[in-house]
Amino acid sequence: MIQIYTDGAASGNPGPGGYGVILRAGTHYKELSGGFRMTTNNRMELLAVIEGLKALKKPGQAVTIYSDSKYVVDSVEKKWVFGWVQKGFKDKKNKDLWLQYLALHKLHQVRFVWIKGHNEHPENERCDRLAVAASQNKAALAVDAVFEQEREKGMF
Repeated sequence: MIQIYTDGAASGNPGPGGYGVILRAGTHYKELSGGFRMTTNNRMELLAVIEGLKALKKPGQAVTIYSDSKYVVDSVEKKWVFGWVQKGFKDKKNKDLWLQYLALHKLHQVRFVWIKGHNEHPENERCDRLAVAASQNKAALAVDAVFEQEREKGMF
């Protein structure tokens, strides 16, 4: 069983943002993080999940993802995202990331567990610190090109 803990952060929402991920499988432990110069909290929450799943080396894994994002957890667990696909993501944000997630979702046996954020959960707190640190590392902030293009068009 693989455990993935995730968190996303954005200062200003939109603003500089980052994600943090912890992967745990038996004795194996890995941390991931990254930051973007302009993005949203929801994008970073979802990107954290995507980056965690992308880090898995073999398909067909049983994966439990722990997230404090109701947006992400409910969208999958309540199967909303599958309805969005059928409707072509009409009036939905983050289509690019949801499509990435869905491609990875098909490769594994994924389930989500919602955890309350900022509630002294050690892995969630660590992911939050990773996400915030990544969002504040101005020299390493990447461009969230899809977000910035859609924002210019008034979609965000």
